[in-house]
Amino acid sequence: MNLKIQYSCLNIDWNYVSEILEKVGMSYFEGEVHKKAFENSHTVAFVFDGDKLIGFGRAISDGIYQAAIYDVAVLPEYQGRSVGRAIVNGILKCIPQCSVILYASPGKEKFYKKLNFRKMKTGMALFRNAEKMQTKGFTE
Repeated sequence: MNLKIQYSCLNIDWNYVSEILEKVGMSYFEGEVHKKAFENSHTVAFVFDGDKLIGFGRAISDGIYQAAIYDVAVLPEYQGRSVGRAIVNGILKCIPQCSVILYASPGKEKFYKKLNFRKMKTGMALFRNAEKMQTKGFTE
């Protein structure tokens, strides 16, 4: 693998971002929606193997003491090869002074625990489609 991390939204194929999110079973929208979300984020990280986009993630933050990580996704054929770790660690380097919460898909807790994240006892959510998110295992 010839990995490189890009910390900007330049030259990203946003429709391919949607495809990757769909492939890994995460929520996805039209490419323009993801473009707006990533461009409005404090920190973004895109990982390429050569010229091929293979994973990404983003953080929203005040840049001072709070941040939240979203949309961490890695193509299935690259999972288990430290790509997700590189994305999360790359984002964390950009917000070193912040406490960070993370929005993860059910079943990915072991991965994030290896990166020192812990389950919150007081986390709460208000989803637009609450029933769907409960069915998918995000809420009680």
